[in-house]
Amino acid sequence: MNASENDVSFKSLLADFTAITKARLAVSVVFSSIAGYLLGFSDLNPFSWATLVLLTIGGYCMVGASNVFNQVIEKDLDALMNRTKNRPVPSGKMSVRNAFILGCILTIVGLGILYSINPKTAMFGAISIFLYTSVYTPLKTITPLAVFVGAFPGAIPYMLGWVAATNDFDVEAGTLFLIQFFWQFPHFWAIGWFLFDDYQKGGFFMLPTGKKDKKTALQIILYTCWLILASLLPVTGFTGELKLSYVSGAIVLLLGLWMLLYAVKLYNKMDAAAARKLMLVSVSYISLLQIIYIIDKFIR
Repeated sequence: MNASENDVSFKSLLADFTAITKARLAVSVVFSSIAGYLLGFSDLNPFSWATLVLLTIGGYCMVGASNVFNQVIEKDLDALMNRTKNRPVPSGKMSVRNAFILGCILTIVGLGILYSINPKTAMFGAISIFLYTSVYTPLKTITPLAVFVGAFPGAIPYMLGWVAATNDFDVEAGTLFLIQFFWQFPHFWAIGWFLFDDYQKGGFFMLPTGKKDKKTALQIILYTCWLILASLLPVTGFTGELKLSYVSGAIVLLLGLWMLLYAVKLYNKMDAAAARKLMLVSVSYISLLQIIYIIDKFIR
């Protein structure tokens, strides 16, 4: 095999690894963990570059493992949907055996790295992988409550960073968990809305009523309101060391009202375009909120 063939082979393997671990999603999740860590370190728990690097690598392995196992379990269903049929396993680019081995390696390496930070971080990482692969994934073809179950592992990364920094799960970590927990619902229901037809091909139940109706749209609005309230809790001073100034709180409120506006637009328009816009706004919302929290900590 010449150098050119080796280069092509490496690029192909990298592309498959990126696809099966859902690299873009994994990076966004790891960003949440990094944000949680930056909020959690203090004079009592000093900042450590080594810990941050370990959290980044271990976090990626944790998310990657969950995504790999998910695709192994859903390979036949993925083959039925346009958005997933070209993934490595359903397309035949990667065998089920190799994908399973990769998932196991990522799990062992990821949890080992997180354990080196502290045992609590590894424990929450393990809980996340278990809930995502063993509970959320099977429930997706059974009940819309799968989104509720999936919101638990989905909310862990933000508070995982705080636990990595403090070796403790307290009101601060619980608040970060709560914020990302409520965020899951409008975000994933928006995705379930504009990909409704594709999800139906795979037999997935992603919307709370099972239909693109006013009741689903209303629930999206209600959970967005809960998200806004949860995001403002640090302003009250009742969330321990996790604090937010009034100015930053006002900015967070405006962000929330921006997202709520698009939730209301979906209720009024009831179409895929409005749902897609809400999804994009929700991604911007959670990223900007985390950045605002971090900036507020350093300038307060």
